[in-house]
Amino acid sequence: MSYRTAFLAAGTTATLAAGVLVATTASAAAGCRVDYTITNQWQGGFGASVAVTNLGDPINGWTLRWSYANGQSVTQAWNATVTQSGTQVTAVNAGFNGAITTNASVSFGFNGAWAGANPIPTGFTLNGTACTGGVTPPSSSPPPSSSGRPMEKLGRGVVAVRTGSTSTLVSWRLLGLDPDGIGFNVYRSAGGGTPVKLNATVLTGGTNYTDTTANLGQATSYHVRPVVNGVEQTASSAFTLKANNATEPVLRVPIRPGGAVKFLWVGDLDGDGEYDYVLDRQTSPQTIEAYRSDGQFLWSMNMGPNSTNQDNIEGGASTINVGHNDGVTVYDLDSDGRAEVAVRIANGVVFANGTTFTMSDNTRQAIAILDGRTGAPRATAALPTDYLSDGPMYARFGVGHLDGNTPSLVAYTKNRIGNGGFNLMYTAWRFTGTALTQQWKFLRGNQDLPDGHNTRVIDVDGDGRDEVAEIGFVLNGNGTLRYSLAPQGIVHGDRFHITKIDPNRPGLQGYGVQQDNPSGLREYYYDAATGSMIWKHTGSGVADVGRGVAADIDSRHPGMEVWSFDGVYNARSNQLTQSTTQAPWPQLPFYWDGDTGAELLNNLKFEKWNPNSPSNSSSLPRLLSAGSFGAVNASQNINPVLYGDFLGDWREEAVYTNAAFTELIIFTTNLPSTTRLYTLAHNPAYRNAMTLKGYMQSHHVDYFLGYNMPTPPRPAIRYAG
Repeated sequence: MSYRTAFLAAGTTATLAAGVLVATTASAAAGCRVDYTITNQWQGGFGASVAVTNLGDPINGWTLRWSYANGQSVTQAWNATVTQSGTQVTAVNAGFNGAITTNASVSFGFNGAWAGANPIPTGFTLNGTACTGGVTPPSSSPPPSSSGRPMEKLGRGVVAVRTGSTSTLVSWRLLGLDPDGIGFNVYRSAGGGTPVKLNATVLTGGTNYTDTTANLGQATSYHVRPVVNGVEQTASSAFTLKANNATEPVLRVPIRPGGAVKFLWVGDLDGDGEYDYVLDRQTSPQTIEAYRSDGQFLWSMNMGPNSTNQDNIEGGASTINVGHNDGVTVYDLDSDGRAEVAVRIANGVVFANGTTFTMSDNTRQAIAILDGRTGAPRATAALPTDYLSDGPMYARFGVGHLDGNTPSLVAYTKNRIGNGGFNLMYTAWRFTGTALTQQWKFLRGNQDLPDGHNTRVIDVDGDGRDEVAEIGFVLNGNGTLRYSLAPQGIVHGDRFHITKIDPNRPGLQGYGVQQDNPSGLREYYYDAATGSMIWKHTGSGVADVGRGVAADIDSRHPGMEVWSFDGVYNARSNQLTQSTTQAPWPQLPFYWDGDTGAELLNNLKFEKWNPNSPSNSSSLPRLLSAGSFGAVNASQNINPVLYGDFLGDWREEAVYTNAAFTELIIFTTNLPSTTRLYTLAHNPAYRNAMTLKGYMQSHHVDYFLGYNMPTPPRPAIRYAG
């Protein structure tokens, strides 16, 4: 890893912050240029090379001093080697004298023991104040920045699938804060033997590797070691393929026998850096279960007698996961490195530790934050009772960083007013580790604010703070109304998307479809930050447009395509690129084959639309059929229980169960890819989307993901825990 500055003018010094040298005013004898190159790091010592170039003044009697974070100066703990024009001049402890001519350079090399209990060296001075700066040691997971939202400190998520008689595809994560230029070595252990490195040179492309020489008749384990500036880092956790594993793009995780599963969430429940699983059971009463990533059962929670009424509009006070509602989510809400489970509860719920939750009646409701490892309640808080007279409220839960720094639980809650309209209340909650407190409450009341079947929590204006988006309105992170699309003719609809649809337009864009809009409006495209409409499509008569998708599926046109049932449009140009008869079915975009265009996930089918040879929506080219591997549909009888990027490289997994509901069938790609992207789970918009359910809809990043995309910027995050 190298940190470099341009020339600094005389009278300035430089300090290193988050990998960038920034000039600051100070006194100095001369200007200088400073190049930092790390040559060693944590393992047994700390090393660095520092090159200093004088811009015109002779340098005599300069002293090199490392300054620790606590302000102490150390001059004897480091050995310095001084070279000029590549030739060693002298080797001394920490100090030297030398005369350097105009524009010549002198390099100082350091190697010395560094004890982990001591502060990391953060700066140096030359001749007092001539040049100052700091060097941050590299690592596979660099120290978190002091700013940015806390997100999960993930491991490498190594996964391997058998692709042939002697071949496997091994895949792993590039993390959001990995240093530029990081590489990887892949190791294989056969039958429990000594791991052997497989790659001849460090891998710096896509974070996957095809092993063609494995003896798969025995258990075979794989792990990776990051390589930073030529130095191997700590090994990842290993993934093991059992002996004679089937040739399939599938990871099978056993679960206990039980009822049907509708939804599954992922979160690092035990703090080991890998995602664990939380799922529902659509029994009567309903239950919630938690499993480690390897299938080890952790706990079960009974949702009680108030979950037996599972009407999808007016069900019981503790019913979860019916209709477009959920009432459960999983996330590290107190940023301690372990995920919690948030669930909407009511009278009679029995927690995993055997305690029963009680309220004064069967209509009042509360929110519980459960310990992810045990299922025991860590905090509870009553839901506001503004609409209690109309019965219990169904809920949709999600997570966002509404202030840009701290996770918040966002709760969409709704109940019916008699036989007519609906009350809608939004609340935001903060969990401190010991208490759950309400941050704000928003009541729709009589305002014309159309909602839909899904919620999105996303930073629509790029200020680092998330907003809460519905299909027809957006709330600011403080719970105030940002804008409504109702004055522009938007009513209720089933699907909407917010992402970087047009790579050449500032900010994010939204796309939505309409249900029974009296104006004949079918679909619309708008600026996500302001709500200003860019274009609309209308048709004759009133129609229920139940599906709509935004994804890049046509490399011939810049930006994403959007489509429902009126043909495929290039969003940025509003150009019809494919007629209705040969458009793909608008279900879920999905990243599987390794290019940056989207594949499609539709009713157990992994499909790839070919714009150069379009086909009817019922006969798209198929990459695989999930049903052939024993998978069955779950939510809405067309979707998996979860999809998203939670294993391997940046491509997505789709999770189903078998028909007996005793196994999770996790599809993870078996195709190599040269595309190198950090894990989508470290993108704030995408990770928020994975906490939300409703009617299962697309997860989106906050940058343009598509053909001919630029390299996305490093996410503004830090690691929790």
